[in-house]
Amino acid sequence: MQFDYLIVGAGLYGAVFAHEMEKAGKKCYVIDRRNHIAGNIYTEKKNGINVHRYGAHIFHTSDKEVWKYVQNFAEFNNYINCPVARYKDELYNLPFNMNTFSKMWNIQTPAQAMEIIEKQRREAAVENPSNLEEQALSLAGRDVYTKLIKGYTEKQWGRDCTELPSFIIKRLPFRFTFDNNYFNDPYQGIPVGGYTKIVERLLGDIPVELGVDFKKAVKEIPAQSGEGTVFEMNGNTFEKVLYTGMIDEFFDDCYGPLEYRSLRFESEELPDVDNFQGNAVVNYTEREVPFTRIIEHKFFEFGKDSETGEPVRGTIITREYPATWEKGMEPYYPVNNDQNNAVYEKYHALALEKKNVLFGGRLGLYKYFDMDKVIRASLDAAAEELGK
Repeated sequence: MQFDYLIVGAGLYGAVFAHEMEKAGKKCYVIDRRNHIAGNIYTEKKNGINVHRYGAHIFHTSDKEVWKYVQNFAEFNNYINCPVARYKDELYNLPFNMNTFSKMWNIQTPAQAMEIIEKQRREAAVENPSNLEEQALSLAGRDVYTKLIKGYTEKQWGRDCTELPSFIIKRLPFRFTFDNNYFNDPYQGIPVGGYTKIVERLLGDIPVELGVDFKKAVKEIPAQSGEGTVFEMNGNTFEKVLYTGMIDEFFDDCYGPLEYRSLRFESEELPDVDNFQGNAVVNYTEREVPFTRIIEHKFFEFGKDSETGEPVRGTIITREYPATWEKGMEPYYPVNNDQNNAVYEKYHALALEKKNVLFGGRLGLYKYFDMDKVIRASLDAAAEELGK
């Protein structure tokens, strides 16, 4: 069969693009290397709990159009992200707010908190920060940096804060109110029944083939018209490809591999525990604890089964361990320092020469995206492709 588009990657970016193309009358075929759709937002139901297999995903946006769009495919609950940070035996609310400062310094008013932060910033005496530690000290002072930033950041990036560039922390949002809502976006929630259903509905009747490695299964061949090339797989031909995998891998690492950070997830079912930590997300901010956070999945849906509305007995937790990425591992976060960005620009120049290949998503564009930004970027790419 002949298709207009081969979509490489059944994650959110690929699914939105495929949906928009099919809606416009184009024929699409979707493949994914994994054995399931939905990419990193994949959720699977276990014991009445929708488990986020690849870490916590909380949908939030200020883009009213994107919020309206995504609600076509899911009903959202009113979950508000209010993570807790644990430093040794101390618990603090995030983001940094008056609950945080009151606990840390035993103070009561915004003026007292501002005074302490300003005093510690002066004591740090950093005028031109040359690394992340100096930047954080110049913004937050010693206490907040030591207890809530240093260890967590070093685990995430796999190196000391003194070895990390200052631009990673451009600013630190302080709230001098008793407000634990992590996001400022007006639209926020978790899809009832999990994220996988969103991608299922986006893809609809579009053919999807899982467990397929693009580099091994797809060939580029001359077009029958004699002009240009098309892609071929199992006798099917495709005029264009949307590629959401690693852009450096697409070009066989010809300029060398880009750098990523990976993650390892360790889940545990606790049938005899109804409430392990009292919150969906608890961050562990000291470096000596090897994981960065523990997720208790049931609390994304208020401890209830999304289908029956009944309280769920038992619980499931997941510990999240940052890891150095190596070939064969899942790449989760691009490392957007100057060196990697310079290499990416070389790959981007090659991508512009491939007239029948589009690149998208955080791996194809080598850029971190929140979910709403993924949807926006995919919608914009589809509109551009359709000449809208």
